[in-house]
Amino acid sequence: MMEQIKMRRSIRKYLDKSIKDATIIQLIESARLAPSGSNTQPWHFIIVKSESAKQKLAEVSHDQKWMLSAPVFIVCVADICSRINGDIHLTLDENSPQEEVKQIIRDTSIAIEHILLEASNLDLGTCWVAWFTQKEIRPILNIPSDKYVVGVITVGYTDEKPTPRPRKELEEIIHYENW
Repeated sequence: MMEQIKMRRSIRKYLDKSIKDATIIQLIESARLAPSGSNTQPWHFIIVKSESAKQKLAEVSHDQKWMLSAPVFIVCVADICSRINGDIHLTLDENSPQEEVKQIIRDTSIAIEHILLEASNLDLGTCWVAWFTQKEIRPILNIPSDKYVVGVITVGYTDEKPTPRPRKELEEIIHYENW
């Protein structure tokens, strides 16, 4: 597993090659198995293949045209209803104060990382895109206002081999017993 972690890169250039549906399901299965606080499993995944929807998603992601070379987008959505009981009418966005928003983002992020690592294991490239606002991205896929889009994952066969990015040394990030 450590080799997969070391080799994984954010890919922004993909081959014009489709991905089998069974492979996409395998990626989602890896996410489904992720841990979550109190086993709430707040995640939902929207598989996007249509060029028109991908175009709109790239546009609201600060017009990152490179995204369009990926054959598949996986839109990863966190559901606050997994943590709040009852009939709620919230509009979640980047400034929402509810503690549960942080919890569902954390848990969905774990599931997303499972997708990234499984994709690497399957020789697929990915990039986690999160440069958008809730207000702009939700309407594209009819996502309700009480859901939070954590990321759009581009997925495809890589057409680039980025070199490793610099990393801090372990000594710079490890603390024992206290700060």
